[in-house]
Amino acid sequence: MTGARERVLSGMRPSGKVHLGNYLGALDNWVKLQDAYECYYFVANWHALTDDTDTTTVPGDTVEMVADWLGAGLDPHRSTLFIQSQVPEHAELHLLFSMVTPVGWLERVPTYRERIEQQGIASPSYGLLGYPLLQAADILMYKPRWVPVGADQVPHVELTREVARRFNNAFTPVFPEPDAKLTEIPKVPGTDGRKMSKSYGNAIYLSDPPDVIIRKVKPMVTDPARKRRSDPGNPDVCPVFDLHKIFTPAAEREACATGCRTAGIGCLDCKDVLLRHLVPRLDGIRERRQKFAERPDVIVDVLQEGARRARAVAQATMEEVRGAVNLTP
Repeated sequence: MTGARERVLSGMRPSGKVHLGNYLGALDNWVKLQDAYECYYFVANWHALTDDTDTTTVPGDTVEMVADWLGAGLDPHRSTLFIQSQVPEHAELHLLFSMVTPVGWLERVPTYRERIEQQGIASPSYGLLGYPLLQAADILMYKPRWVPVGADQVPHVELTREVARRFNNAFTPVFPEPDAKLTEIPKVPGTDGRKMSKSYGNAIYLSDPPDVIIRKVKPMVTDPARKRRSDPGNPDVCPVFDLHKIFTPAAEREACATGCRTAGIGCLDCKDVLLRHLVPRLDGIRERRQKFAERPDVIVDVLQEGARRARAVAQATMEEVRGAVNLTP
């Protein structure tokens, strides 16, 4: 269709409130893509089962996460926001893909072995092995032009392209091959200097009020070699300076770097400059997300309407797929 916008598809597992690393690594980019693309963003709740079958917190975590999405600027009038399991066609397409995809393709996906080793999984489920294949179904269902990912996720998009080719060759061409839209993910350290992660307990959340953000940033680790106020420091190895690169304007950031190297300023002074820019950036998001968090019924309505729209697309795709596979008279 002439003039139609290219389509983008991405998703997140429902792990609860969004932290600064999630926001800067994906969500902020999702918001920007709305201006130029037709966007589909989904809660990957079936994917949450691949390594943990305790679903006690999943419904509440979904509401909290989508409150953050809406607070950050995702607009349900400009993007389709939905829950994966409310579009059951994803499961059917996953099943059909599993019939044509060699097991070896799945075993060589880097994250499969990594997750087994990192989480000490003695007997991995098919769900864990098939995770990238369900992901391929999630993507190809909407025939997107682009899948925004970090460099570490490119193998998943390449597998999706291989699955599309395999299906198209086995039956008839149905699926165009999507491309990865590389997202530059900034280095977002947690308060202990390690990568920001909920499991490390070192995260700053979009929902954190200013006093909590201040309380988390003030004791943040800095250059370990700078033990006294009079010691010169090295901003290149300082986690606080990594955040300055994201939030602080260049002139002030360089002044902080110079002050650090010459011991002209202390670490607390440096953190005060960061907080002056970090806190206001998150204030608007927190205030908007709070309005949604107080009305979970509104969030559920947004997701149900999104599922209705997504399912219309999915049903059209599956009509083509069933025609190509040709199983019934």
